[in-house]
Amino acid sequence: MLYVLVAHLVMALGAPALVSLLGRRAFLVMALAPASAAVYALAWTDRVMSGQHPTQVVEWVPGLGLELAFRMDTLSWLMLLLVGGVGALVLVYCSAYFSPTAQGLRRFGGVLTAFAGAMVGLVTADDMLLLFVFWELTTVFSYLLIGHYADRKASRRAAMQAIVVTTAGGLAMLVGVVILGVQGGTFRMSEIIADPPTGGAVTAAIVCLLVGAASKSALIPLHFWLPAAMAAPTPVSAYLHAAAMVKAGVYLVARFAPAYSDTTVWRSMVIALGAGTLLVGGYRALRQYDLKLVLAFGTVSQLGLIILLVGLGTRGAALAGLAMIGAHAMFKASLFLVVGVVDAATGTRDLRRLTGVGKALPWTAVAGGLATASMIGLPPFAGYVAKEAALESLLHGEGPVWVDTVVLWAVVVGSMFTVAYGIRFWWGAFASKPHLGTSPSRANEHVGLRPGAARGPAVAADEPPIDPARIHRQPFLLVSPAVVLAVLGLATALVPHFGEDLLAPYADTYPVGEPGHLVLWAGFTPALALTVLVLAVGVVLFWQRARVERFQASLWTGPEADVTYRKVMRKLDDLAADVTAVTQRGSLPFYLGAILVVLVLGPGVVMVAQTAWPEQLKAWDRPAQLVAVAAICIASVLAARSRRRLKAVILVGIAGYGNAVLFLLHGAPDLALTQVLVETITLVVMVLVLRRLPAYFSNRPLAASRWVRLGIGLAVAVVMMGFAVVAPLARVATPISVDFPAEAYEYGHGKNIVNVTLVDIRAWDTMGEISVLLAAATGVASLVFLRTRSGEILRASGAKPATTSSGSGVWSEGGADPGAALRRRGVTEKDQPRMLVWLSAGRTLAPQRRSVIFEVVTRVLFHAMIVFALFLLFSGHNAPGGGFAAGLVVGIALIVRYLAGGRYELGEAAPVHPGLLLGTGLFLSAGVGLVAFLLTGNVLGSDAYDIALPLVGEIHLVTSLFFDVGVFLVVVGLVLDILRTLGAEIDRHAERAAAGREPGEDTGPFEAMEPDSIGGGRR
Repeated sequence: MLYVLVAHLVMALGAPALVSLLGRRAFLVMALAPASAAVYALAWTDRVMSGQHPTQVVEWVPGLGLELAFRMDTLSWLMLLLVGGVGALVLVYCSAYFSPTAQGLRRFGGVLTAFAGAMVGLVTADDMLLLFVFWELTTVFSYLLIGHYADRKASRRAAMQAIVVTTAGGLAMLVGVVILGVQGGTFRMSEIIADPPTGGAVTAAIVCLLVGAASKSALIPLHFWLPAAMAAPTPVSAYLHAAAMVKAGVYLVARFAPAYSDTTVWRSMVIALGAGTLLVGGYRALRQYDLKLVLAFGTVSQLGLIILLVGLGTRGAALAGLAMIGAHAMFKASLFLVVGVVDAATGTRDLRRLTGVGKALPWTAVAGGLATASMIGLPPFAGYVAKEAALESLLHGEGPVWVDTVVLWAVVVGSMFTVAYGIRFWWGAFASKPHLGTSPSRANEHVGLRPGAARGPAVAADEPPIDPARIHRQPFLLVSPAVVLAVLGLATALVPHFGEDLLAPYADTYPVGEPGHLVLWAGFTPALALTVLVLAVGVVLFWQRARVERFQASLWTGPEADVTYRKVMRKLDDLAADVTAVTQRGSLPFYLGAILVVLVLGPGVVMVAQTAWPEQLKAWDRPAQLVAVAAICIASVLAARSRRRLKAVILVGIAGYGNAVLFLLHGAPDLALTQVLVETITLVVMVLVLRRLPAYFSNRPLAASRWVRLGIGLAVAVVMMGFAVVAPLARVATPISVDFPAEAYEYGHGKNIVNVTLVDIRAWDTMGEISVLLAAATGVASLVFLRTRSGEILRASGAKPATTSSGSGVWSEGGADPGAALRRRGVTEKDQPRMLVWLSAGRTLAPQRRSVIFEVVTRVLFHAMIVFALFLLFSGHNAPGGGFAAGLVVGIALIVRYLAGGRYELGEAAPVHPGLLLGTGLFLSAGVGLVAFLLTGNVLGSDAYDIALPLVGEIHLVTSLFFDVGVFLVVVGLVLDILRTLGAEIDRHAERAAAGREPGEDTGPFEAMEPDSIGGGRR
């Protein structure tokens, strides 16, 4: 089974290339994927009939019990045969249906093939969670297929309507799946059905499952999305809405019916949904004039009938239901394909304009006639065999008399509607109607449309009936799939006993009822009498269609489901807009305050009310901790009350350094080092940002808000301290961290538990974190480099010496060379005294903005910091350090160079684009994981090697070092990118604004802001 799914996946991924290479003929190649599913099902026919159910299980996440489990029994066999066979014919149909120049065929072919694969997985999955995954995949793919004509509003609306309804039902189904899995102790459907759990929770699960089935199979009151989905291309309607997607809900009901059909809630919902949908869909089909809408409402009606049969809970009804599933897939898919041929040949689907089509398209008319005969239940067709079996089983019902009576007459009345709209369809599509050559009003009256009183638009004067002589004959490749399906509906009915032998094993899984039978002739029985009655009344309803339509128009219809849906969605949009206007105020303090208040009122109240507190609490281990905590508290309170941004930033930094002291006092030097480095870089970055912001948070005192902020902060602090106290007491299992010391040494080959955890034990977390860092760097740069992000690296050699601008007091680039005065006096550059240059880009700074002490200190410390960073990098596996800390040290070194020498000095210190460092670091870390997988079979695994080098001695090399180097490069790249954006780029914006230049193509969002002074010599 996995090979069949892989075949669909490969074909779906290769579909765009195939269409580019072969054009629409690529659909013939794509048809091989669903055909393989049908062939697979046929190959297992004998063994499935004998009770051998092929099962395939692939362990996915053994620790969580997740597995890819597939199983094929009689029900899965039938569904797989239909999904694969009809899917292959529909793809063949597509090769002739679409124009050679049609747009979007590459995506359409891939999505349709992927949808077929999702259905294959859905009907063969034995794991309920896996079933849900495929269930939602069909939802997504159907959304893309229904909305194929994205330039049409009707297609977009229909696609959105379908995905909203079916996704909501899918979420309800997920709840039911989880409840059943938990209550039953397993997520394997075969085991759940063999030994179904019971109880109140299971009853709720049953309701959720039926809601999911109702949404997928378009049962009332969620039936409205299916007719609207007729905006999709005809192949989509033929496959998704006749043979595949809508059958997913039917399959779900049929799968769980043997286990729960005897429960009251199941039987009540199935009868209400099935009978109601059967009658509503048939009634609505009687007044449609679009051929696809006639079939769409007919599909809704027959889905209700099938749900009623497979969900009723008796063996005879179940056998008839399975036979109806197969018959419906054949005749309804054939009819939709016929509509596509008629539409392509005439340019319309309006039955009020069609005449003489049967004579012009005889093969199409024959296919439509055979499929219609099966749909309305004429012998000797598959639809007749299934409906006779259904009537026979209902006449010998096993339930209460009134229930059996209601269900029986619902089926009889619904079948009458089916006969009426079935004849209406074939007559409207293929009959010759000489009266259509008269006036439009006469044509409307003849088809049963009273002028001024009908729901649909009348035939307008500028939309005359089609001319039969202008009907275009279509290629046989377009007609043949419909003919094949229609003939199959006849052929299968001629061997009813073979069909009974195939489907009876499934019906026997039901707990009650006599075994049913599939026969062409059972003698003069009450079921035959009902069939004659159904056919007679259906013919009369068609004959009197004008009176029927006038009667329908005179009745009060009540609120329609689709109109109600649109009103609800509009109200929901309005409510969302109102809630957003209140809550999304654009105030970050408000958002943070709301989150923290919810934290205090939610988990905080629960903690206080229901938590057992320890009898004794130890305030501190040593007095030094009290000093650090006091500093943190004082800084936090002052930060909350501060009005100046810079003051608040510095106070927050003091609180961060206080936390580093606490880490150090608790014996965690690695954490303390990292905290100090992160706090330092964060402090610098925030100061860089502050120079483009006002000095005060607000011009108003805001004394009240300061007290509110302080109160929220204190409340959160108390709650978080409480969490820190009670969380260890709530643990019910031994934490996995107790094994980290041994695992770090045995498997990670290192003594520094923190670093080994980052690069080995929890390397996946680190991989995700560095990916987030890369995304954050890209986001920051995108905000600052508003128009284009330059890859230019600023070097001192390309900059001019700085002078003061006249009258402005602002130091900027360009202007005169400081040595120009000496040259004017005849002193050459050779005669000029050589001056010691501490920083390469020092000459680009205005002399009054330079600090010799700062430059000297920077010159002395920079290389020492780089060497120290390398020491941390290579020693971090066994001592405090690691790639993250080393990257932060290099980042601080770059910050010092930038503050001392400006953006040109930054280019001299790191003449490399930060994107190269970020990408290389991520690639290196991911590459380590790939290499480890190829060598050991474990992604991101590590190994150790002892290497003897001359003069150096023995080296203990751990492969996770390369992962750590990747982390190091990502951190350095991130800091460098921030310095280029929040530092160098904002410097350039400030200088342009101070110089009074007009904003150009390279302006940014900070261009017109007033700059504040900052390091780097820029104002």
